[in-house]
Amino acid sequence: MTTRVLLADDSPHAQRMGERILREEGYEVVTVTDGSAALASLDEIQPDLILVDVFLPVHSGYDICRLIRASEVHRHAGVILIAGLLEPVDEEEARRAGADSVLKKPFEASVVLETIRPLIDKSRFSRGLFADEPSVGETGPAQPVQTTGPIAPPQIDPDRVRAAVTVALDRSLPTLVQEITEKVLIALGH
Repeated sequence: MTTRVLLADDSPHAQRMGERILREEGYEVVTVTDGSAALASLDEIQPDLILVDVFLPVHSGYDICRLIRASEVHRHAGVILIAGLLEPVDEEEARRAGADSVLKKPFEASVVLETIRPLIDKSRFSRGLFADEPSVGETGPAQPVQTTGPIAPPQIDPDRVRAAVTVALDRSLPTLVQEITEKVLIALGH
C-alpha cells in the first residue's frame, strides 16, 4: 500500500525540500499552496500524513488540523504543523487543534523522517484495523456486493487491534513517564 502525504505550504522552497525528502523515502506526495486546496484534496488523496503550514493562506494550519480531527474519514491521518524558523508557533493552540507534532523550516531530513514515521505507522494501523476491508488503493475499485439479508458489521482482526494498541503505547509511554515524573517531583517540592 502506498503511503500518501499531503504537503500544504505556500513556500515553493519548502514544497521542493519537503517533496524531495519524502519522495526519496518512497512516499507519494501531493503539494498544495493554500488551506482551501488542502481541504478540497483530502477526499481524493486520502493522506496518511498531512504536513500543513501554520500560516497557510485562506485556512490556517490550526483550522485545517481541527477540521481533520473532526472528520470521521480523515481523523486517522497524522497532522504535523510546520512553520519557519523565526515564525512563532502557539504550542498550546497546536495541542488544542489536535496536531501530532510541530516541525520548523528549513527541513532537516533526519528530523522530518524521525517525526513522520511513527505517525505514518499509526495511521496505517488505524486504517487497517478492519480485517475484511482493504485499505484505499490496495485492490482498486470496490465490486458490487450481493446480500440476501442484513449486512453484518465488519470483522475486526484482534491481532491488528493488538498491534495498533502496542504501537500507541510504545509511542506514548515515554511521554507519560516524563509527565508523571515531573508531577511527582513538583509534589515533593523539587
